Amino acid sequence: MRRPSRARHASGADPMETPHYAELMVPVDPVLLVELDGRGSLQQQTYRALRAAILGGRLRPGDRLASTRDLARELGVARNTVLQAYDRLIAEGYAATRPASGTFVATTLPPPPRAAARRGRPAAIETAPRLSTFGQRTVETIPARYATWSLRREAVSYDFRYGEPAYGDLPLATWARLLGRRARRLSVRRLAYQPPGGAPELRAALAGYLARARGVVCTPEQILIVRGSQQAIDLTTRLLVDPGDPVVLEEPHYTGFSFCLRAAGADVAYVPVDEHGLRVEELDRVHAARLAFVTPSHQYPAGGVLSLPRRLALLGWAHARSAYVFEDDYDGEFRFEGHPLECLQALDRDGRVLYAGTASKIFFPALRIGWLVAPPALLGAFQSAHALADTGTPTLEQLAFADFIAGGHLERHVRRIRVRHAARRRALLDAVADELGERARVSGASAGLHVLLRLDGLSRRDVPRLRAACRERGVGVYPASPFYARPPAHAELLLGYGGLGERAIREGIRRLAQAIESLR
Repeated sequence: MRRPSRARHASGADPMETPHYAELMVPVDPVLLVELDGRGSLQQQTYRALRAAILGGRLRPGDRLASTRDLARELGVARNTVLQAYDRLIAEGYAATRPASGTFVATTLPPPPRAAARRGRPAAIETAPRLSTFGQRTVETIPARYATWSLRREAVSYDFRYGEPAYGDLPLATWARLLGRRARRLSVRRLAYQPPGGAPELRAALAGYLARARGVVCTPEQILIVRGSQQAIDLTTRLLVDPGDPVVLEEPHYTGFSFCLRAAGADVAYVPVDEHGLRVEELDRVHAARLAFVTPSHQYPAGGVLSLPRRLALLGWAHARSAYVFEDDYDGEFRFEGHPLECLQALDRDGRVLYAGTASKIFFPALRIGWLVAPPALLGAFQSAHALADTGTPTLEQLAFADFIAGGHLERHVRRIRVRHAARRRALLDAVADELGERARVSGASAGLHVLLRLDGLSRRDVPRLRAACRERGVGVYPASPFYARPPAHAELLLGYGGLGERAIREGIRRLAQAIESLR
């Protein structure tokens, strides 16, 4: 088994983001995230975060740490807090100073805390559970708060939160009627364990919908019902990635991809994107890669749409390398400029594409219904892995959603909200032009429900202060930097507009402009 090597780029280690927390970038080489967990003093939090980065491999032996002044500024803490954390790391052997050079990760690290029990320390005082290699990588990669966040929302009136639909647009009366009808008619047979691949009714309905809406070519049997695109990503990683395997990932990228890949020990090769999506011509520099994760319909988070020539080139690369492409059809239903492009799976003639989608944006996230369309050669493997991981999504919701699709309700709903989202998008673009003018540049507006906003004259280090100034004015904005392995120096925000009305969008942007002015 090969040892996982360092992630490659275009850049270094990759970060995380949840809808409820902003991340703070630490200017080290490679760039990484230090995440304060809120437990104990700020000095203890800073020490724990740095030690976790060292033990997790995000900071490697010999890497230079940020200066205490820079790290304190990034985290918003006193410089003495960082000095004390560094002193403790040095005292425990995790770091060392070099005269006139700074502080570095020690070239030889002390054994992790869990090793103490193996040297004879009583099990009763062991401070950490003994985990598998995969388990250890998982907890070092994904902070606990990613799995434990609450429904608590930021108390702002104009929240540009991304990744969510407008809940007021949902046809909940229709949904309740279909759900109730299925509940009343549910047979005893449907109360037992069901096929883990999904209800046949839903798979058949989805096969028809995906063919009409996205051009997907598949049989109902090729569709696995999963609990969202994240489960599809996890299954794909488990089946196709061994530790040390090179895997292609967009830069910037959806962190749900990088979480799974880092936990699997993959050698992640970050390939940059532009306004036309993944720069496919750079794939030739990634030797031996047999898997790529892409978001061609609306690149997450930069927003580019993968052009047809690049789609064909990507499929050509997969064919030549005997590689697979995981297509997350993120925001595929929401295209506002140009002609809709067929999904990669529709263009695939060699069975190289794994197609994933979800009801989270076209309906609502709590439904927890997604789908994975597997090529015939991999179908058996995915069925086995899925059965092992999950005995299925709740049957009642599957059957009601099948009725929702078969009755034409989903397509009517998508058509209706596409019109509403187009109006919201127009309001956002007009407000940015009116309030920010030449000080801001918008990208990714041709599709999807968010845009990437670059703020000229501000740096990434100004973003925490800008967010605080926005909060004081009742506005929630979110940094784009957590989605980069190596974030740019300039300030970028990710603004979602799907959950706001047009008037609220205009007022929120006006207040954002005021917050920007307050920093100048």
